[in-house]
Amino acid sequence: MNVPEKIPVVPVRGSVIYPTMVMPIDAGRKLSVNAIDAALERDRVVLIVAQRDKEVEEPAPDDLYPTGTVCNILRMRKNPDGSVQVLVQCFARARVKRFERADGHLEAEVEVQRDELGNELEVKALYREVKERFSELLKEGKYVSPDVAQFIQNLEDPAQLADYIAFHMDFKLEDKQRILELPTVAERLKRVLALLNTELELIETQRRIQQQVKEEIDRNQREYFLREQMKAIQRELHGEEGEEEVEEFRKKIEALNLPEVVRKEAERELGRLARMHPDSAEAAVIRTYLDWITNLPWNKRTEDNLDLERAKAILDEDHYGLEKVKDRVLEYLAVRKLKAERAKRGELPEEEVNKGPILLFVGPPGVGKTSIAKSIARALGRKYVRVSLGGARDESDIRGHRRTYIGAMPGRIIQGLRQAGTKNPVFLLDEADKMGQSFQGDPAAALLEVLDPAQNKEFVDPEQAIPTMAQTPVQPAPQTIPYVPVQNQAQPPQMQHILNTA
Repeated sequence: MNVPEKIPVVPVRGSVIYPTMVMPIDAGRKLSVNAIDAALERDRVVLIVAQRDKEVEEPAPDDLYPTGTVCNILRMRKNPDGSVQVLVQCFARARVKRFERADGHLEAEVEVQRDELGNELEVKALYREVKERFSELLKEGKYVSPDVAQFIQNLEDPAQLADYIAFHMDFKLEDKQRILELPTVAERLKRVLALLNTELELIETQRRIQQQVKEEIDRNQREYFLREQMKAIQRELHGEEGEEEVEEFRKKIEALNLPEVVRKEAERELGRLARMHPDSAEAAVIRTYLDWITNLPWNKRTEDNLDLERAKAILDEDHYGLEKVKDRVLEYLAVRKLKAERAKRGELPEEEVNKGPILLFVGPPGVGKTSIAKSIARALGRKYVRVSLGGARDESDIRGHRRTYIGAMPGRIIQGLRQAGTKNPVFLLDEADKMGQSFQGDPAAALLEVLDPAQNKEFVDPEQAIPTMAQTPVQPAPQTIPYVPVQNQAQPPQMQHILNTA
């Protein structure tokens, strides 16, 4: 069929039309309707060109691809709304030399491109390969209308095979346009084959992902079923008490905002408890451990009141005389106040504020050693904890026993913290000179870790068994606790080294 010198242009959105196709086209835009009317007045030939961006309502020449399809209008029907529907038969590829505007539409000067076969043997091989890949896609569930699929599989012309597959598959618009522009049949078949292989790889990847998701869901469902089954068995054997206890511990751990290291250890022990028989000996040990962990004052502390006049008034109110002792206590508080003020101004690191000397009260019974420690706590606004060391002969009284021992309990330091309910009480170590020694160890030696400011911030009670607890910034360890050892006579040999070092 002869192609006129200039052809009216009908832009289409989201699709590419190929030669040898007979198909209906709906035209509603004024630009397209005018082009169809102009073609009907001449020789019924139009150039159908794909639009680059389907959102553009009034496309300019730059919005259209430079290669389109020359088609013959077989029939046309006008709709009441002004749009038209035409049936076209496409017969040739054409490259646009130049676009120009006519009466309300675009026209193009074109160069018709004749099909070139390419290497005949290569085309035959590609033809078979493309058909096989297309059949595989259909078997994999790629939806194509059964009539269209049968029509494509019966095609014997390699050029038509490439064009029809490209039209009916959901390739990208750019890929479809590229197939239209390629000059030889061999190149088009290669391009279609590559796109079909990509589709097959995508389907395989989707299947693999779906299989992985299915396996993960099945595994989760199986674990959930087994957990529920185990819970049901435990309820039948022991009632719901054990399950409720685990849940109660879990809520406490979540509410406490524990340091990361402590939280992980507590959750690990809680997981062990949930899997154990509630009446086993190990479950009782873990239960005791979690009870202590969840009842320690991890984040609770009292603010210091460093008003020296108020402190002096309290000391005078509680004790008559003892001027040297009270002056020494006021000196101690004055230094703490000065350090706090320097820290606020940035002149002193925050951790240096709480470092200070240990106050040792020495004197016969009844002179007020214990009561003045109580007054210090009242003046500071801190909780007061008294620990009597008289008769202590085991270092575990200070540090606690390891959890491997039956009936293991934390030492008196941790017990005192729980009793106080805050992490910075005033600790009174009473009757320090009455400690003894035994084959189980020397408690005086364990006091060095408690009293030395360089060490006590790393104090760890073995019963709690949290190796890195002391590295956390919010720990119930005694780095901010004023210690007040009290003894009724001159320093015994076992205390001499500790107090001189501290």
